[in-house]
Amino acid sequence: MQLTLHPFELKFKHTFRISRKAKDVQPSLVVALSQEGYTGLGETVDNSYYHMTVPDLIAAIEAHRPAIENYTLTQPAIFWQDMYPRFQDNMFALCALDIAAWDLYARQQQKKLYEIWELDISRNPLTDYTIGIDTIENMVIKLKEFPWPIYKIKLGTKEDIDIIRALRQHTDAVFRVDANCAWGVEETLRNAIAMQPLGVEFIEQPMPAEEREGMKRVYEKVALPVIADESCIVEQDVARCHGYFHGINIKLTKCGGITPALRMITEARRLGMKVMTGSMNESTVGTSAAAHLLPLLDYVDMDGPLLLAEDTAEGIRMENGHIIYADRPGTGSVLLPGAPAYKG
Repeated sequence: MQLTLHPFELKFKHTFRISRKAKDVQPSLVVALSQEGYTGLGETVDNSYYHMTVPDLIAAIEAHRPAIENYTLTQPAIFWQDMYPRFQDNMFALCALDIAAWDLYARQQQKKLYEIWELDISRNPLTDYTIGIDTIENMVIKLKEFPWPIYKIKLGTKEDIDIIRALRQHTDAVFRVDANCAWGVEETLRNAIAMQPLGVEFIEQPMPAEEREGMKRVYEKVALPVIADESCIVEQDVARCHGYFHGINIKLTKCGGITPALRMITEARRLGMKVMTGSMNESTVGTSAAAHLLPLLDYVDMDGPLLLAEDTAEGIRMENGHIIYADRPGTGSVLLPGAPAYKG
């Protein structure tokens, strides 16, 4: 296979703020794998919480360029297994390679990725749209300027209940709340009771991942379902979340790509847990890949491209929560000419 790396630096429409940080750009790395006249695209992103930067990701992949380029792709899952020993300490890099391999494989078969898996897309769940932390006034403005059937509301402030009450006055949409580890046990329990009548569907990762004893208490008493994010990174975490969360949020970038994500979905279903896929502000390349998992999911948060002022690619489109697949094989993504290059 031929390996090509495309680093990008994507600007947000608005400053993207969660409980622990704020950012105006999202650095990204798109990996292209080519074989026999076909090219597949995969994506990973930088993330300070997980200590990943684009230069580090490039260096990790370049260190294994000979092994990648001497590889002949037959099955993506086998490719993942063969690459895992080299990238077991860098799931972000492995994710981009894995997505590119699945995209390449499906393009070689001249099928869309969901067709490779024989999935029915007729009842796909809708994606939410994220409202980042801001003043209440500005959060209301963001909601009004982007009408949508489901919103994910980032929280972790002293005004969390007031925020939900204020937003509820302007829409009948479903709310999902993401505290990004900002709450404690009693705060989570109180907030869940207050938010339940305000149309909140679930709470995502209310407490830090290391607070397992506290999370167990929350799980046993909370008025709303709780979904794991920072507590569910790789596939071994699914079983650890059982009995502590009602569901898991699988992020391809964190878990190492599509191959482990499929196994995580199977394991969560076996344990009777809800399943969601989430965004790490990937562009249309990574988001188009995640879209092909929709028939297997309960909830979807894949609004990354909607939050960007600039994108890397064309692929899926989103209309009022609905995902519309590109009329191309594989994930359907193709790079745009003149996409914003990474500046470092």
